[in-house]
Amino acid sequence: MKNKILTGLCILLGLMMVNSGLNKFFHYMPMPEMSEEMMQIMNAFMTIKWILPLVAIVEIIGGILIAIPKTRALGSIILLPVIVGIFTHHLVLEMSTIGIALILLGINIWAIVDNWNKYKPIIEN
Repeated sequence: MKNKILTGLCILLGLMMVNSGLNKFFHYMPMPEMSEEMMQIMNAFMTIKWILPLVAIVEIIGGILIAIPKTRALGSIILLPVIVGIFTHHLVLEMSTIGIALILLGINIWAIVDNWNKYKPIIEN
């Protein structure tokens, strides 16, 4: 039962990440209202032309990998920096919306803990 719940949550997380990554390329979802501070941050990201496509590619690849049970261990490690960035952003700038970031981080950590035995050969050497 626990594995079915984790699989369902990882599929949802993967779909969210793939959707978010594709949106960075195709801009099909409306942008929410942003504060002045957030506008400055987005302008900085737009100045660095390679950062958003890189994040989008990582989100798409990681989202696909975490949704597939056989590759979940790799997908969760690939998505960890992105999800930590999302969590940190909400913690520092938008505390009122930190709930979804906590859920994403929790699912990712659960996937890492569930696949811990696959990481042991990397850590032991």
